[in-house]
Amino acid sequence: MAIEKVKEYFKQWSMEDKILEFDVSSATVELAAEAVKCEPKRIAKTLSFFVNNTCVLIVTAGDAKIDNSKYKQHFGTKAKMLTAEEVVNFTGHAIGGVCPFGVKDGVVTFLDVSLNRFTTVFPACGSSNSAIELSINELKKYSNSKSWVDVCKDWK
Repeated sequence: MAIEKVKEYFKQWSMEDKILEFDVSSATVELAAEAVKCEPKRIAKTLSFFVNNTCVLIVTAGDAKIDNSKYKQHFGTKAKMLTAEEVVNFTGHAIGGVCPFGVKDGVVTFLDVSLNRFTTVFPACGSSNSAIELSINELKKYSNSKSWVDVCKDWK
């Protein structure tokens, strides 16, 4: 299971016990917000794309949406999300639990600036009923993100 891989990933920092597992689904922003009892915008959702035959993950705030013109300006190509099958094949995580932790080699992660307005956020941890509360600095560290991007709209 992907959550086991994420727990193993977090062991290197003794953070595996901070992973929250719920008796309810946290597969969508709204469900995750209910499960962790926070505003939906504080859910750090991970979106997966193809950029030049590379799997790219973009972690955004729960209320942010990809802005196609900003995306194309930054990545030089139109936004093309992965199918559910491709997500599993490239990241090792299924939709509803996709996260930037414990992903397969070759995946490149970016963090969207929409996250910077929060002290802490809640990304998934590889399953549709998990999350972890991380500061923005912790998210940057543990996600191994390449850089910050500004590719979203509707969050300001």
